[in-house]
Amino acid sequence: MHREEFSEAVKREGYIEAGSELHLYMHAMSQRALRYTAEINGRYHSPEELRRLFFELIGREEDETFGLFPPFSTDYGLNITLGKRVFINEGCCFQDQGGITVGDDVLVGQQVVIATLNHDLHPQRRGSMYPAPVTIGNKVWIGAHATILPGVTVGDGAVIGAGAVVTKDVPANTVVAGVPARPIKTIGQTM
Repeated sequence: MHREEFSEAVKREGYIEAGSELHLYMHAMSQRALRYTAEINGRYHSPEELRRLFFELIGREEDETFGLFPPFSTDYGLNITLGKRVFINEGCCFQDQGGITVGDDVLVGQQVVIATLNHDLHPQRRGSMYPAPVTIGNKVWIGAHATILPGVTVGDGAVIGAGAVVTKDVPANTVVAGVPARPIKTIGQTM
């Protein structure tokens, strides 16, 4: 199986059965991601070296406007797409099998988690998963320790408050906070 085949199968099927070819591919590819993240996180690298390693991890053409403060964690890596001028702060974890798309001018705070998989609720099928992509719009600021759950779209210009757990789509130019996250302000207005 190849990267493109995996991505298409995940979109088409919407379910990854435990022990299936898709599941086994995920586990094999996690070893690749672990090698890259061990290198990224294991010692000091210049910003240029970090950028090169990160873009090798995600299998994309390098963008000189990208910034990263390690450590960084992902269990796949090849389903992350980034816009221009993205900054990812230290301690972030991107679970990207379902797909993570990040727009331009996005700031990701410390220890942010972006998850794209939910496990099956039925105990006998708990090892199986439902992938759902996360999309982050342009000029979004994600505060420290926020968690964004599978299937969420964050609109352009939105702000995710520190520690928020985002379970639903966030409209453009909206500040959300809390657990679960709820709108508290529209940018330029008071609620």
